[in-house]
Amino acid sequence: MPHINLLPWREQAKQRKQKEYIAILLLVAIAALGVMLLINSYYNSLISNQQMRNQYLATEIAILDAKIEEIKELKAKRKNLEQRMGLITDLQRNRNLAAQISDELVKVVPAGIFLTNLEKRDRQILIKGKSESNNRVSALMRNIESSYLLERPVLNTIVSARSGTELNILSDFSMSIRVKSPTEQLEAGGDQ
Repeated sequence: MPHINLLPWREQAKQRKQKEYIAILLLVAIAALGVMLLINSYYNSLISNQQMRNQYLATEIAILDAKIEEIKELKAKRKNLEQRMGLITDLQRNRNLAAQISDELVKVVPAGIFLTNLEKRDRQILIKGKSESNNRVSALMRNIESSYLLERPVLNTIVSARSGTELNILSDFSMSIRVKSPTEQLEAGGDQ
């Protein structure tokens, strides 16, 4: 008699294939989970490295900001010192200014002009005086323009007046003059 197998072999093969499928599925899931963990740890290490770099840069930026503030303070101190030095230099140059102005006025005032009042306001000098003629006032203005110390003569008023006898006529005049700055004086060759 032929050999007849009455056992449910098809169901056993089906169960075996199903177990193999589940085992393969579990292996694939475990492998996928492992790959995901590796990728996650790689990106976490990249993130932590970038955070360390960012922290380092933030620390260096804070140090540089402190240095920038220190440099600004030093520049402010330097500017203050330069201003003080400039003031001291101007004071040094102008310490004899009154004597220089008087000396220069003696040189520029022609004969026939008599100064009655001098008033200095900052760099402006107001002059009042008497003149024998208008030509002498013009000569005074030309002399002032060629001066190393004085410049910009402006005639404010000139009034004819009689003093004493009818033959002696003197004109009253007033004018303003500007005193050149120390650098302008040096350019004009007047450190005399």
